[in-house]
Amino acid sequence: MTKTSRDDKLRKGIEEAKNALQIEAEAVLKLKEELDGSFKRAMELIIDAKGRVVFTGVGKTGLVAKKLAATFSSTGTSAFFVHAGEGLHGDLGMIREGDVVIAVSNSGETDEVISLIPSLRRIGVTLIALTGNGDSTLAEHADLILKADVITEACPHNLAPTASTTAAIALGDALAIALSTYHGFTPEDFALYHPGGSLGRKLLTKVRDVIKIREQNPVVKIETSVREALFKMTKSRMGSTSIVDQEGKLKGIITDGDIRRLLEKSSDFIDRPVKDYMTVDPISIAPDRLAAEALQIMEAKEINDLPVVEDQKPVAMLNFQDLLRAKVF
Repeated sequence: MTKTSRDDKLRKGIEEAKNALQIEAEAVLKLKEELDGSFKRAMELIIDAKGRVVFTGVGKTGLVAKKLAATFSSTGTSAFFVHAGEGLHGDLGMIREGDVVIAVSNSGETDEVISLIPSLRRIGVTLIALTGNGDSTLAEHADLILKADVITEACPHNLAPTASTTAAIALGDALAIALSTYHGFTPEDFALYHPGGSLGRKLLTKVRDVIKIREQNPVVKIETSVREALFKMTKSRMGSTSIVDQEGKLKGIITDGDIRRLLEKSSDFIDRPVKDYMTVDPISIAPDRLAAEALQIMEAKEINDLPVVEDQKPVAMLNFQDLLRAKVF
């Protein structure tokens, strides 16, 4: 293959890629324009259902159904996936009366899906057809039709499921988000279902969880010398120390940066009381606050250490590196 012919093929491939994106984008926008009362009715059926939401399908639309079940579950609507083929061989036992079954099939004539209908009727479910064919067998036997039809597939031969699967995913996602909004699903709820993800860490990790990493709490009394405060920092391997009054209440903070800046001028201060050089009434945070909030404070104020205070008394010193180590970013 010559370089010219290779370049020509690459150029043609990129043109088809752009065309595919255009077709799929238009398919999704078409759904927006055609959203009607059946969508609202689907919401009502799911909201009022005594059971759960069950997605089913086979092949490419089976993968769509599996993805939508995961999206529903992660946004507050309990759902699971049953492969239509496996359903014919025992997995229908996972479905019970009162469930809402959303069957995904672009043609609405998928053999495995159609074969489930008699048993689903006997079980006593509400059947929603997510299909591109409103005149299909599936649509005929469904209680409700969510139509996700497309003019053409993004495949240049109009064969591979592309625009049709994108449309089905988009419509299913829209339904999941609509239900999530109806139920008042919050970022904290989302984090609860995603504790291992970055959002979960941001919304679930508290300051008290992070300070366990180092368990350091350098504290000196207000009359302590700057020299002793520096020793305290060095021993704790922290870049600052809290300064407290006789009752142990936080009054100030001094950092190694403060001391370095003082040393540039003179060393006469080193044995003087730390109260003369401390930052008075420093910013602090409570242990039950979100670690992400502490990170925001430290970034905004450009500080590396933040006293953790409970009942006005420092219980720990939070370090910026500890937050990074806890992956709160």
